[in-house]
Parts: sequence; structure tokens; C-alpha cells
Amino acid sequence: MTMFKAPKGRIMFEHEREDLAKVVKIVMERDDTNIAGGNISFKVSAEDTGKEYIIMTPTMMSEAYLGDLAPEQILVVEPHTRKIIAGEGNLTREINMHEAVYDANPDIKCVFHSHAKNAMFWATSGLNMPNITEATQKVGFIETLPFEPNCSEPLAELVSANIAKIGEKAIPHMYLLNSHGVLITTGGKDMDGLTALHSALAIVDTVEWNADIAFKQTLMQKLGLLDGYYSKGNKIGSLEDLEDGTPIYNRKAVAVNGD
Repeated sequence: MTMFKAPKGRIMFEHEREDLAKVVKIVMERDDTNIAGGNISFKVSAEDTGKEYIIMTPTMMSEAYLGDLAPEQILVVEPHTRKIIAGEGNLTREINMHEAVYDANPDIKCVFHSHAKNAMFWATSGLNMPNITEATQKVGFIETLPFEPNCSEPLAELVSANIAKIGEKAIPHMYLLNSHGVLITTGGKDMDGLTALHSALAIVDTVEWNADIAFKQTLMQKLGLLDGYYSKGNKIGSLEDLEDGTPIYNRKAVAVNGD
């Protein structure tokens, strides 16, 4: 568990806030988001009381600060009251979506929203993304949700309803938000928020590769060089499946770790 009270002279949740600041910079450098930003949060608990708090990026993290944040700018937020316990900056309006996701499945420990470059192609097309690489197999079906305006209550309600519907499959999971970006949820009963954050970073990065490869496999089918989508040597779908919304992903469960 994480100590809520910092030693004298140190900022509270210093290690967690320092790590999130580093993640934001990496996400910007890798084109896993753009200048319009996104927002990232994860949960921590006070060791003395067990009370949960949300560690979260401030609004305008990319446009105003170019993704280069100090740990002191990362916010410590009290859920639902939305009171900023620590941190320099303002709370994003998309806190409503983060809270809705955590409420829909308390085992989710990290909510990661960004505007990843290649995934945005699939999100803006309205098509579900074929999930074909080994590294992204654990994410399962990558669905594009219907459009709702960013930061809106309808978007928060749409996301939370879908998270509740898929139950344990929400950990880990990734949705595409139509014309808006990606939403990744990670965690588990025994996973801490910081580990969940790193898991989400791995997902957005590997899904970016998958998004590009899926696009190229789509073109190869149009050129007549492939007869479907292939994953690990097996045909798992076709252009017809893509067009009618049939989920395209490798259903064989495997443990996927780094090389």
C-alpha cells in the first residue's frame, strides 16, 4: 500500500506522481498522444486509513506544458468531491469519465485516455480495430464506441455502461472513442495503481503497432494479396467481418510478456 503522508520536506505520493510525469513525456515522444492531450489517472490508497485517492494529470498537460510536467504538477484528487488534495494546476473536465469508469468496476486501477496516432484512424473511421498481434492479444476485442462529445456526461455514461457490461473483461481492455481517442482500463484486485499505469502504457504503445499492421493487412486484402486478417498463422477474420462489425481478434488465451 502507498503512504498518504509524505516525510517532512517531501511531496505526498512523490514516487507515483514522478512516474506519471515521466509517462506523460514518453506518451508525447512516442506519438501515443498529441498536443490536444488526453488524461491519465490511477488509484492509490492511504496506508493509515485505506482511503482511496486518484493520481491524475492536470488539464492542458500537452498544450500548455508540452507534456513536460514536474511531479508537483500531478494532482492528488479526492474522488467524487473532486477536491485537489495536492498538485499545481486544474482538474480536467474529463474527471467525470474517469470516476464513472472506476465506479463501474472498482477493480480497475488505471484509466488511460490519449489520442494515439494510428489508433485514431480506426476511431475516426467508426470501424472496430482488428486485433492481430501477439503483444495485444490480451486486450481482446477493440471496439469503437458510438460518438459522444468529449468531456460530456453522455460520453461518461456511455463508457461506464460498456465497462459494466463486459465485467471482468474490462481488465485489461481498450475502447476506441469515436473521433476522440483511446480509453484503456487496467488493474485487478491484487494490482496496485502504479503497476496498472505501466500496464496501460504498454497497451497503448503495442496497440499503436497493431493499428498500423491492421491497416496494412486491410490494404493487402483490397489488393488481393491476402484473403483475410491473420494472427499467429491463423485467419481470424475478413473484410466482410470488418464491414459488418464482427469482432476480429485472436481468441486463444496466452500469457503475453516482454521478450
